[in-house]
Order: sequence, then structure tokens, then C-alpha cells
Amino acid sequence: MTRTTRPRTAALLALGMASAFALAGCAAPSTGVIAPVIADLTKIDGTTVTVGVGNVIDLTGDDKTYTSWEADIADPKIVEFTPGKDDGSAQFNPGLKALAEGSTEVTLDNSESGDSVTFTVEVTPAP
Repeated sequence: MTRTTRPRTAALLALGMASAFALAGCAAPSTGVIAPVIADLTKIDGTTVTVGVGNVIDLTGDDKTYTSWEADIADPKIVEFTPGKDDGSAQFNPGLKALAEGSTEVTLDNSESGDSVTFTVEVTPAP
């Protein structure tokens, strides 16, 4: 190598390493967050919804009376209900959290609309 190519080689090597470090910061971190299971209240009646332990079921499909749903859960050790709410800055759908492996029947009643749906939740081992 001649004296004029050494500085160029060193500069290219330094630039390459700097780029590698900079791009490493752009990589998406693995957070281990699992997407919720989405279940439409208008289509869920009579079905079975499968969810892993620790995950949640987001109950969608009711943009008007989502805060009026109440749940009757046959085995509350399997899933727990979270009612829908509006905190003034955001609206939150009702949902179910999977607590333990097993199967349970869930009946949701809406006191405002009079709607009622019954379905089964099958909770599987955590992924």
C-alpha cells in the first residue's frame, strides 16, 4: 500500500464502522409484546375465541354503547372482564384478559342497546 491509499482505506473503514453503529440504532427492539385478539361483538355470538394466557381479547364493533356492556363469566378464574370506558381523551373498548388455561362460557349484555351475545373463550398456554 502506498502512503496515499492508507489514509483513504482508513477513512473508508472508519466511515463503514460509523455507518454500522448508526444503523444499529435504527433496528426495531424486540419487546415481546403480543397483539391482542380482536373479536367483533356483532359477529361473536355462538363462536369460540382462542387466546393465550396473559393476552387479551379486544371486543370491537360497538362505537356507540361500548361502555354499557357487562359480562357474566362461567369461570372467572379463566378470564376477567374489563368494561369499555371514555376518559375524555380516548375511548377504550371492553375486553377480556386471559388469566389461566381452560375454557369458559361468556355472556355479554348491553344495558343500553339490549343486545346480548354468548360465546366460549378457550385459553391456551402462553406463546
